[in-house]
Amino acid sequence: MRGETSPTARALLALELIQGEPGTTAERLAGRLGVSERAARRYVGILREAGIPVVSERGRYGGYRIGRGFRLPPLTFTDAEALGLVMAVLDGHHDAADPTDPVGSALGKIMRALPEPVAAHAEAVRRTASAAPDRAAARPDPGTTTALVQACSSHRRIGLAYRSEAGSEWTVDVEPWAVVVRHGRWYLLCWSLRAAARRAYRVDRVLGVTLLDETFDAPAPFDPVALLEEHLAAGWEYDVDVVVEASADVVRACLPRPLGAVEPLGPDRSHVIGSTSNPVWCAEQLAVLPAPYRIVGGPELRSCARDLGERMVAASGPRVLRGGPAEA
Repeated sequence: MRGETSPTARALLALELIQGEPGTTAERLAGRLGVSERAARRYVGILREAGIPVVSERGRYGGYRIGRGFRLPPLTFTDAEALGLVMAVLDGHHDAADPTDPVGSALGKIMRALPEPVAAHAEAVRRTASAAPDRAAARPDPGTTTALVQACSSHRRIGLAYRSEAGSEWTVDVEPWAVVVRHGRWYLLCWSLRAAARRAYRVDRVLGVTLLDETFDAPAPFDPVALLEEHLAAGWEYDVDVVVEASADVVRACLPRPLGAVEPLGPDRSHVIGSTSNPVWCAEQLAVLPAPYRIVGGPELRSCARDLGERMVAASGPRVLRGGPAEA
């Protein structure tokens, strides 16, 4: 749970806003900080008491500015800001122009540290460029992600407060192995002490992280992404059991890992076995295979593959015009 922002932190944010927008009025500063004008003036007073020359100019174009002779402090980031930048690179962040957002705050510091000609171009892009949001992405809280990453690095057990997709909430103690980004979603790959089994939790559904005293031995070197995808391919309600007339290497290159494990049955034959919660998606993935295949197990998958095949055959046939003959 996030605590309230301290007066000092708000004063520093006020400093960033004034530096970024010279001439900012008390009214505008209050609006950006989400406080009253009286409070905004109090934060300016805190800055002046700290020796920062905040100048107030009257008139139509007046407002707060930083006086001459003030030198910017060394460029430093908070953990949330630093991780927020990494997250922005990995999955695209759409709050980069908001100075109250960790990424927007960190980006503002970088802009002020750049040479003016470079900063002008970068700031123009920052203010005018628009990104189409990835609706499938689920961006977690940077503070929560920071706590999980630190627990993974220090091999400390943690208590997780979690909310499932259905809305159920529970707590569980886990040994965190790795934080993995997959298709715009962030996962914690871990070992559940209660279930004595490997688990993957969505980081955006983590409600709280409690660092425990116990440590654990990290597992042997492993590929976190491969292990996560292997985990996500197992334990679902519909079986996937397919024999493909192609080598395992060819099949692995064509199918996404979460569809199932690929085992060789010979030089030009392989076996795909796993499970899925979406047999329609599974049938669509199998359709791209460049070789014949046969669905051995999974009646739901067979039904979806049959429906997909019928639609494709119908789409490739002649088109019938209303009130007229078929059009080739």
